[in-house]
Amino acid sequence: MRPSVYRSGGLGEAISYASRKTALGLMGMAATETGICFVQFGDDESSLLAMLTKEFPNAEISASSAQNAPELATWIKALEQHISEGIPRPDLPIDMRGTAFQLKVWRFLLSIPVGDVLSYSQLAEQINQPKAVRAVATACAKNRIAVLIPCHRILRSDGGLGGYRWGIDKKKMLLEREALVDEDHE
Repeated sequence: MRPSVYRSGGLGEAISYASRKTALGLMGMAATETGICFVQFGDDESSLLAMLTKEFPNAEISASSAQNAPELATWIKALEQHISEGIPRPDLPIDMRGTAFQLKVWRFLLSIPVGDVLSYSQLAEQINQPKAVRAVATACAKNRIAVLIPCHRILRSDGGLGGYRWGIDKKKMLLEREALVDEDHE
């Protein structure tokens, strides 16, 4: 999605969505023709749809069907299996949208190997912005593509979990599962 389209609330963009129960709760996923633009956790389908609509108020949003977005069913199943069964994170197309700084942070997050963690300050240093620790934390908090953009791998400097948009329990569970996956591959 081009930045101008994102800034216009997704005007002219067609977005398909679906939801599925996972080990972390109800997960909603949405995608454009380019790839996944939204992965969130919520209490029910209507709250997930409200989040998606708030993010893209001017987009044409529709429930996924096999005719409109056959990939979405496969993608949501692959991510659910990663979360629930611990299989490796699927390599799915992602349609990231945000500021240039957010995109820089999110792209770096994609390079962090399973089982590894960094602090917010280490992440700031890695992207050559050592004084931007708060901005890095804000970029992580603005991530709308849970798990696929692994902001859960960023901790406080003291090793504490810090915050997580979808709750500390989910962050802890993801890190524990990834540690197990990493041990299996050693």
